[in-house]
Amino acid sequence: NDLGIAQWAYDHQRNAGLGTDTLASADAVYLPLKALQRCIGVLGLRPREPRQLQVPEQMHALDAMVNQAAIAIERVELATTARNAGIEIESERLRNAMLSSISHDFRTPLATIIGAATTLLSDAPAGIDEAHRRTLLQSLLAEAERLHRLSGNLLDLSRFDAGGPRLKREWLAIDELIGAALAQLRDALGQRPLRIDLAPDLPLFPGDETLIGQLLINLIENAIKHTPAGSAIEVAAQADADWLHVAVRDRGPGLPAGDTQRLFEKFQRGRAEDAQSGFGLGLSIARAIVLAHGGQISAQARAGGGAEFAFTLPLHRAEQPGDD
Repeated sequence: NDLGIAQWAYDHQRNAGLGTDTLASADAVYLPLKALQRCIGVLGLRPREPRQLQVPEQMHALDAMVNQAAIAIERVELATTARNAGIEIESERLRNAMLSSISHDFRTPLATIIGAATTLLSDAPAGIDEAHRRTLLQSLLAEAERLHRLSGNLLDLSRFDAGGPRLKREWLAIDELIGAALAQLRDALGQRPLRIDLAPDLPLFPGDETLIGQLLINLIENAIKHTPAGSAIEVAAQADADWLHVAVRDRGPGLPAGDTQRLFEKFQRGRAEDAQSGFGLGLSIARAIVLAHGGQISAQARAGGGAEFAFTLPLHRAEQPGDD
């Protein structure tokens, strides 16, 4: 039968069937697909004119075609294997980076929380004055909020990896969102000078209030992490006929040389030696939010030192597949 002949041709890596010395009574010829490294299959051919297989030139041409086909198929298989191996390596790298980031970034706030709680519980109430007690409680609250933001970033990442959240677009005022983000980060800002440069009469724009607020918090918090306590942070916004332009600028150590778009990849940090908390997810989530709104985001070094992270959002509403 056909399958048995094909199996024989595969096992022995020899032609079989019509026009050959093996099972010549068959009405088809079976040619093994011999690639460079192995036999990858068998081609069965049932000619309209069986006598053509008796012509040596025809058989030579057929063998050459089959060999070329086998090599081409093997190359595709090798390319697929290499691509899958690369995906697996990248997935493993991301898993390792995530586990390393989580263990590193949770350790500091947890240590502060444990230390403050231990002090409050172990010392006699009379041994802690009100100012010290309030300082410990503020540390507990600040580090708990920090953990909340970290876990929120992980949840946001999973939502975007699953296709992104559905946007609840409404008309928003960027100056109000900037003010709300700065208020939420008041403690983290500390004594850093703030420079707010908002163009007059900024128009409303369509967006998801929660996500745009998270976008601003992530960019401002990124500037806080990479600037010394007395260094100014600038937030600017302006608009043209079609786009809203927002920028967050700092005077930190600047950006590493190379492709700045890598900063927006998961678990990336500005510099390899940075020990800042945040998993390296804040900028990745910021980019996902901007892209979900149909905008663009970029990073560039500033003259004189520091960095600028800028994004644009459309001023005119265009319905997207993920909108409510």
